[in-house]
Amino acid sequence: MSHAHSASQKAPTFRLWLMMVLEFAIWGAWLPLIWGYMGAGVADGGLGFTGPQIAWVGSAFAIASIVGIFFSSQFADRTFAAERFMSASHLIGGLAMLGMYWAKDFPTFFGLMLVHALFYVPTISVSNSLAFAHMKDAQKEFGIVRMGGTIGWILVAWPLYFILEGKSGAEAVAASRTIFLIAGGLSLALAVYSLLLPHTPPKPAKPGEGGFAWMKAAKFLAKPYLAVLFVVTFIDAVIHNGYFVMAGDFLGSKTVGLEPKWIMPVMSIGQVAEIATMAILGAVLAKLGWKTTMILGILGHAARFAVFALLPQNQAVIIAVQVLHGICYAFFFATLYIFIDAAFPKDVRSSAQSLFNLLVLGLGDLAAKWIFIPLQADLKGPDGIVDYRQLFLVPTFMALVGAVILAIAFWPPKSLATAADAEDDLETEPQLIT
Repeated sequence: MSHAHSASQKAPTFRLWLMMVLEFAIWGAWLPLIWGYMGAGVADGGLGFTGPQIAWVGSAFAIASIVGIFFSSQFADRTFAAERFMSASHLIGGLAMLGMYWAKDFPTFFGLMLVHALFYVPTISVSNSLAFAHMKDAQKEFGIVRMGGTIGWILVAWPLYFILEGKSGAEAVAASRTIFLIAGGLSLALAVYSLLLPHTPPKPAKPGEGGFAWMKAAKFLAKPYLAVLFVVTFIDAVIHNGYFVMAGDFLGSKTVGLEPKWIMPVMSIGQVAEIATMAILGAVLAKLGWKTTMILGILGHAARFAVFALLPQNQAVIIAVQVLHGICYAFFFATLYIFIDAAFPKDVRSSAQSLFNLLVLGLGDLAAKWIFIPLQADLKGPDGIVDYRQLFLVPTFMALVGAVILAIAFWPPKSLATAADAEDDLETEPQLIT
């Protein structure tokens, strides 16, 4: 899928891979450990935030994913070269993250997190678009490049977690503040590194065409196969985010019985599996096509939650089934990003990525919290034990519904070359047969 390179030119795979390493290392540095720091008492060096205040901070990414469609992705598609957009965004987002190291009151802390999110979240879509613009064959190459993101997350999150695990009380809280310095520093590093990325110029609107890239991207949802994919992406995003809402409590419950210090490492098994799955994604796509690959991704969720529901007391099986996370993410979400790049015109691809990330990072995350947190509370018995069978059958059923909808109603054309691209680009994009 060549957008910017002739066959004789070598794709800058390593540079794009390193971009992904830094992109997701920023997120991985602060996300696993920020919750304990916010909830810890002021006397111990924490922030002493209330539950609702913590929830507001946790919603910053969802807010940013909604706002980003209308502003940030518009600029990336129409106004700024992608690498310069990345640089400016990570500079501002990094400074905001550094400020969180010193912030103590809720308005300042939340304000800085919101600024960081508003500038960071759009770069997730823009980094995808930038990578796709310089790949010869995204179906083969994107899995390898995006694997860098998972590696970056692990390289930062794991050492921080295990270093801080050995500390306790005020010492642990004080040490956890360093996550903001590390995340901010990584962001500033990526701001500089982005200027070394391949030049990816914006694509202004054609004469007589509206200037809003997000509106043009949204109009493509009128195509039945994209409308179906949009609905299924929302379903899968709710399930995916629901895993992170529910899995920690489940693994640490009396039912499963994991010690608290092992919860994060066990959940990270899925990330290791994700690296392996990303490595074979190109071969799987070539063999199975869009539809079957994405169906397998959704069925990965169904299988994992079915095991949670039916074998909640079998600790070994519960731990082993975490490997399915790799299939869930790579086969659906990574494939989704490749598909979006093929299905939308070049001049709105950042906005199209943001349109779907609105579901993955925004509405899907919020819906997961609104659905599964109250449901878990309702299913908690007088003894404090949750009826996990009932709880996890819900996302299992949702995943099966999503897979059935894809199987019945998702029929993308064999060639995803769009009319808009055909007008300004005679390159033929290699496509997969579903």
